[in-house]
Amino acid sequence: MKIASFNINGIKARINALTEWLAAANPDLVVLQEIKTIDEGFPTDHFADLGYNVETHGQKGFNGVAILSKLPLEDVTCGLPGDDADEQARYIEATVVGERAVRVAGLYLPNGNPAPGPKYDYKLAWMERLRLRAAELLKTEMPVVMLGDFNIIPEPRDAAEPGEWVKDALFLPESRAAFRRIAAQGWTDAIRSRDPFGTRGPFTFWDFQAGAWRRDNGIRIDHLMLSPQAADILIECGVDKEVRAGEKPSDHVPVWVDIAA
Repeated sequence: MKIASFNINGIKARINALTEWLAAANPDLVVLQEIKTIDEGFPTDHFADLGYNVETHGQKGFNGVAILSKLPLEDVTCGLPGDDADEQARYIEATVVGERAVRVAGLYLPNGNPAPGPKYDYKLAWMERLRLRAAELLKTEMPVVMLGDFNIIPEPRDAAEPGEWVKDALFLPESRAAFRRIAAQGWTDAIRSRDPFGTRGPFTFWDFQAGAWRRDNGIRIDHLMLSPQAADILIECGVDKEVRAGEKPSDHVPVWVDIAA
């Protein structure tokens, strides 16, 4: 089962880029972030015609997450537990049924800038809610893939120029510590597990500004976190970097994991 994450940075602006990537990569399921539309505005029929079941948790103009799946989806839930007043559309869960059932948790974690400030406080509070939900998911003892745009640079080697990020909410010590607290529950960072001693990259995001893509001045903020049961059936994983060089690309590229399910 090939499961992917792609921050599409506006589904209406990138529908062609997404369609081309789906045809080339052929994922069984992809979680999208930043669809930037309400549910009714999502091009559901377009993706249904390509063979995908569609579930969305949208929001007008920004945020928004979605799942496209060629396999049946069950028990779809929207919104991260822990704050009934939180109206930002950043989290979606579903069980995908292949040879075995796999729980997928797709997320778009808050950016948090400027920091310090209320947006950073919201980011850290959201991460604590995610930690609590992640612990509940582990208790199910199902294969779980928790994936998406985490807006966290975990280590200096996850940035081409780490010095540029030392005052950014993506790389502040409190942000990285919150990410480690989640990982320490028993989650495997799929991409890093394939290159545990790597010294640089791979990257998943290149800013549109200052020639970042041309200079390969990227960061790794899109992550695939596997429960122990999912890590045990990991076949392969990767980053589809070449998508960034396409026509009208997102500033992120897809990341994916293939598991025996």
